[in-house]
This record gives sequence, structure tokens and C-alpha cells, in this order.
Amino acid sequence: MSSTVGAAPAGTQPGRGARLADRVIDRVWKLPPGGAYTVTLGLRAPMRDGVDLLGDLYTPADVIPLGTILVRGPYGRTTLNSLAFARVYAARGWQVLLQSVRGTFGSGGAFEPMRREIEDGQDTVAWMREQPWFDGTFATLGLSYLGFTQWALLMDPPPELKASVIVVGPHDFNRSAHGIGSFSLADFLGWSDMVAHQEEGSLFGRLLRERSTQRRQRAAMDGIPLVDAGETLLAGQAPWYKDWASRPEATDPFWEPMQLSAALDRVQTPVLLVGGWQDIFIRQTLDQWAHLHGRGLDVSLTVGPWTHTDAAARGGGRVVKEALDFLGSRLAGRPATRPTPVRVYVTGADAGWRGSADWPPPTTPRTLYVEPGRGLAATASTRPAAPVTFTYDPAEPTPAFGGPLLDGKTAGVVDNAPLEARADVVTFTGEALTGTLEVAGTIVVELAHRSDNPHADLFVRICDVDDRGRSVNVADGFVRLTDADRERVVRVELAGTAHRFGPGHRVRLQVSGGAHPRLARNLGSGEPAATGSTLRPSARTLPVDGRSRVVLPVVG
Repeated sequence: MSSTVGAAPAGTQPGRGARLADRVIDRVWKLPPGGAYTVTLGLRAPMRDGVDLLGDLYTPADVIPLGTILVRGPYGRTTLNSLAFARVYAARGWQVLLQSVRGTFGSGGAFEPMRREIEDGQDTVAWMREQPWFDGTFATLGLSYLGFTQWALLMDPPPELKASVIVVGPHDFNRSAHGIGSFSLADFLGWSDMVAHQEEGSLFGRLLRERSTQRRQRAAMDGIPLVDAGETLLAGQAPWYKDWASRPEATDPFWEPMQLSAALDRVQTPVLLVGGWQDIFIRQTLDQWAHLHGRGLDVSLTVGPWTHTDAAARGGGRVVKEALDFLGSRLAGRPATRPTPVRVYVTGADAGWRGSADWPPPTTPRTLYVEPGRGLAATASTRPAAPVTFTYDPAEPTPAFGGPLLDGKTAGVVDNAPLEARADVVTFTGEALTGTLEVAGTIVVELAHRSDNPHADLFVRICDVDDRGRSVNVADGFVRLTDADRERVVRVELAGTAHRFGPGHRVRLQVSGGAHPRLARNLGSGEPAATGSTLRPSARTLPVDGRSRVVLPVVG
């Protein structure tokens, strides 16, 4: 690092269009007006193999920066990315280096998602140390892939790093792709197709292409073998996809550069974690909180009612405000205004934001048992009852409705009526509540189950049925079985949630054999999902004998 801190390179003032966009986002996100800043484009940071990565430096005008923020990602440095991760912070006194990762938007080398972020992050910091504008400390910030690059830097935290703001950011990509038990097909085939084409043509051309994206991707997701259908869509422009889809084992050395759990033990500096209840990475975000909090680290957690894309759209204003407060208190000596380390949004009737010292808060388990007549009751029935049956056919797989998906158009809380009308979906519904029922934490479903095919999946979901009969999803879980022809009680832990069921509402358990194409279908043949093509249905039996139950973590 230089012995003295010099001025930033001569930058330019943003144009009229950029200033207008700044004012619009301030209004949408309900931010106080920001100040002036300059932009220096195309700074080159050399990597150890001779490749240069490009970055843009945003510097507040006429004031000494509060500190420096490093943002590294693959989605470019213009339009929404610069607005969300650089301009809004530079206008509020922070110096921001927004860098394109290897192989994207002018940065050298080939783009190999997540495989080079550990060493490239370290080399970027080594370059920063030699810059006259660097004051000797910095923070990191960003969401999704931009969160992963922060975990990569935390694998060997540089001494200058003083805080991190990680928004919907995973630390283990094998777990993201396969950890729930099946390949996350819709998310990562869709992402691969998007990234492969994000730098092609004009903005107008990309918008035209976007109109056919859903149709083209859905055709590929419906095709088998899974890898071949995906490769036809991608046409060789996303060479990583085949490995992602066909290497499920977490112990496969292929995944090692993308498995960053060690960073959870190595980080020593403050971390702000932001997640969404319908985000694809919510399980990892909650595990990050539990691990860091358990170590006694200075860590804060915010979880909103958001999907993955909502964290930057609907939740953008709250995320920016919390990030500014967090960074200001940890780097700039400003007083913090956050009253509690945990803030979560409780979805459902008459709910909203809650603060607490820990997550989950204290709860009491409440059990609802599957009973005859497709009901849920507080006590297990002793009446004899016929089992509930359904058939899952991989040739016509049960579709995914809402939930944690990367595609913001189909993700989130939705009306489950079309799904629950299908013959391959069964439901069990409790009585109307006389008061409110608030749950927080992990809902567990234990389901007595047998299949005539050993290769079978179970997808379970808890829904909130209002007094008009509308059923909306709260949380769901999944398990893949290879011995499903053995009758037993299958335990499924659902993704974390905070939800209030209002008076007159009912709790519903929904059971099916899959959620296509969110999760790659079980072929039923025992063949690898990535390369198999033989489809065999499975007839399911759910005994109603007091063994099947839902365990709710109830608050208060």
C-alpha cells in the first residue's frame, strides 16, 4: 500500500440520463437525495496469470470518501448493476470499485463460473494496495454471484477487509445445484442460457430475444436426456452446464473451488446477511447466520418476503438503507441505528417486520396429524381409514408452482389451486383457526409412504388457506428416495419460514411426487437423471394411521 493516500484518477461526471436514473431510484427506494460523484472507467487489475480484469471506480465529489467498497460480479458495469451496487453508494459518500469477473464484459480470460474467484479476488486486493486512491481498508458488497465472490475472498481474508454485506449469496454451489436431492434444473439451465447471451447484440436485440426465452428454455427443460436437451439450447456457449447437471456428488473434486464452507470459520470481521423467504439460497443464508452467530461473530441477519430477484427490486430500498447503516457503523465510525441483530418479515395476515436477538426465536412445537377425510388434527385419529393414493408419471411430471425459483416471473407466493386440482397432488387440510397461529423456523413433515417403484421423490408443501378457500404456498421441502418400495415414515425438513396464519385460515399439507422443472424429475428407472431416458411411473400409498404428521414451530 502507498504510504500516502492520493486522489482518485480523474473521473467524469455522470450524464443527464444517469442523473435522471439516480433520482428515479431514490424515489422508488425512498432514499434521501444523494450527492455528486465521478466515474473512472476501465481500470485494469492484473491477475497472477497475466490476465487483466476491468473495473470502474466511483468516487464521491468534493468530500473525503467514508471508505471503499469492492464489488465483483459477472453481469456488467452499466445500467442497473452500476446503479444498484455503485452509484447509489457513491452518491452517499462511498468510493466503489465495480469489477467484472474473468471473461465477462471486457475482463480477460475465459468465464468459468465461480472456479477462479478465490485467487482473482486476492489478486484484485493486491492491486488495490498499490493504488493511490486506496486508504488501506475496504468492505465488500453484492448479491447472488456478487455474494459468492465475497465468500471466495473470505477463504483467506485480507487484513484490509473490515466488513461484508452478502445479499442472497451462496457459499456452496454444489449444494445450490444438487443439495436438496435433485438438480435445480430451471434455475441453472435458465441462468446458463441468460449468461451465455448477456453480451450479445444491442439492447433492442436482447429484448427481442427475451420474448422467446421462456418458450425456448421450457422446451429444453422438458427434454430428455436432460444434459442433451440443455446442450441443444445452449449450443456450446455454456460449457460448464454439462458438468453442473451430471456431477451430483458433493465429494467430486470438480466442485472444490465452488465449496467455500471453510470461509464461515475464517471470517473474523462483521457480516450483514440478507435473504428472502422465497429465495433459492435461503437455506444457506440461514445456515450462514447460525454458524457465524454461533462463533460469536458480529453478524446481522435480515430476511424479507422476497424471491431472489426481489432482493434487488422490491427489497432494494431496505437493503441499501441497511447496508449504509451497517457499513457506516463498522467502517466510518457512525452510530448504528439497527435495534436488533435479526430482522425478519413475517408473512401472512396482519404481519410485518420483527426484530429479535437470534434466529429462530423461541418456539413451541405443535403437531398436526393426518387424519381420515384428508384432514389435519391436533390428535392422531384411532379410526381405521383407507390409505390415500396417487400416481406420479415422469412422462407428465407434476409441475412447479411458485416457490423459490430464480425466474422472478414464476417465483414466490402463488395461488396453488391449479396444482391442487391435479390427480397427482394430494392435500390434507386442518380446521379453520379461531385465532392467529404464527410459526418461525423449520417446519417438519413426517409422512408414512410406500411406492411400487423404489426410485421416487416426495415434494411436500405447507400452504395457507384463507377464509375464501385460496391456497398459497408458505414453505416446501423435497427428498429423493432409492428405497421407496419399503414402507416407512419419511422425514422432510422444509425451508425456513416466518408466517402468520390468520383467524379463519387453515393449514394445508400438500404432497406430490415432484416439482418440474424447478427440480429435475425422477425418471423412475434408476438411471442417472442427467443422461437417462427410460421413464417409469410410481404408484404411491400414504397410510392414514397416525404416523403422518406436521410439526410446526409456533411462536408464543
